[in-house]
Amino acid sequence: MLALRQILPIVLAVLYVISPVDAIPDFLPGLGWLDDLIVLGVLAWYLMTRKPGQSPWDMFRGRRRGPWTRGPAAPPPEDLGTDFSRLDPYALLEIGPQASPDEIKAAYRRAVTRYHPDKVAHLGKEFQELAHRKLLAIQQAYQTLQGNGH
Repeated sequence: MLALRQILPIVLAVLYVISPVDAIPDFLPGLGWLDDLIVLGVLAWYLMTRKPGQSPWDMFRGRRRGPWTRGPAAPPPEDLGTDFSRLDPYALLEIGPQASPDEIKAAYRRAVTRYHPDKVAHLGKEFQELAHRKLLAIQQAYQTLQGNGH
């Protein structure tokens, strides 16, 4: 069953399209339906890109996490006891063994940006220490990959 927060944008978009009150009045030939088409296009985009159970507002609040998002996510609890220096350098940089030197450098820069002390300063002391350990392991992994002739 759809929750109100999931169905509300759909209902609002449909009400806007059928409403006689628009940003651009419907009696203007051609232009009157432009805002309606934009609203319907945004609605179609939302319906095609949302994941099951995802609120429409989550897409704009940054709740999707992955390499395409900005800002650090809180690390998962299992990372708190991890010895990052023992991990595979490719896994630390989130790249494959076939990565080119440019891809390795880009992955290194992304990882350093993600765990930089300025980016995690707002997190608790425990997470700052975790980010510091991971940053040191990332630097070591980068040096290892650079030494392998990549």
